[in-house]
Amino acid sequence: MSALFTIILPVFLVIGFGYFVSWRGWFSEGAVDGLMRFAQNFAVPTLLFASMARLDLGTEFRPTLLVAFYSGAMASYAVGWAGARFLFDRPPADCVAIGFVCLFSNTLLLGVPITERAFGSAALDGNWAIIALHSPALYTFGITAMEFTRARGSGLAVGHVTLRALSGVLRTPLVIGIALGLAMNLSMLAGLVMPEGFWAAVDMIARSALPAALFGLGGVLYRYRPEGDMATIAMCCACSLLLHPAITFGMAHLLSLDVAGTRSAVVTAAMAPGINAYVFASIYGTARRVAASSVLIGTAASVLSTWLWLAVLP
Repeated sequence: MSALFTIILPVFLVIGFGYFVSWRGWFSEGAVDGLMRFAQNFAVPTLLFASMARLDLGTEFRPTLLVAFYSGAMASYAVGWAGARFLFDRPPADCVAIGFVCLFSNTLLLGVPITERAFGSAALDGNWAIIALHSPALYTFGITAMEFTRARGSGLAVGHVTLRALSGVLRTPLVIGIALGLAMNLSMLAGLVMPEGFWAAVDMIARSALPAALFGLGGVLYRYRPEGDMATIAMCCACSLLLHPAITFGMAHLLSLDVAGTRSAVVTAAMAPGINAYVFASIYGTARRVAASSVLIGTAASVLSTWLWLAVLP
């Protein structure tokens, strides 16, 4: 019970505060959009830049860690896609968007603060290794799957569709932050030394990222109230909160992943669908209600599901 109050609730209270002031009309939709634009386009990429620049690339990019997490993610996508197609008879583009909701955990805004509060900041190295690949790999997969689904029968060349998908991924601020951070990491290994004032400024912006993003997320969630499609939404939440972390936990044991890596992988896998799942659905104008409602309901339900997984973890 103590984990619920000392680790999980503080994170969700910040989200809840953002939700409450938006509900009361004390923080307008325009203010929420501005805050989220700052967080997602500047503060969070800066946090990723700083984390990637300081990550020990030689020890944290372990195949066992990445296989454990991403095998669960891909299995969750497959189940979500198949459920949308064969259980709920959704159109092909909807199936890809719904699968992406099941695939894309909120690794950063929820996974990082909960892991840090549960196991300390030293436990985050595994999280950063997962996050370094998360947006680039999963956006590439999701956009490619959607572009090929939409292009089916149109006669477009494979190379043209692939190039369009990759260009979309490379323009996202999160991916840019990760790429610049990895470039800085390699440059420092080669002998580059940045002045202390540079890192002080980077850290000032980075420290604002999670509180601002969590508060703004509350305002975003207020906007997207659940409507209909409840069976599909329940499937998405079950895939995100139960199936993905269960497969990750099993694979971690099968691959003999160490305790720290298992904690990072399972906690990250157990997070609700991220707001980027809605952004993805919105870009293509498909399954937006399912995506938005899954983010909202999954985030609320993850208060209890995260408590469950923290109790299971060593």
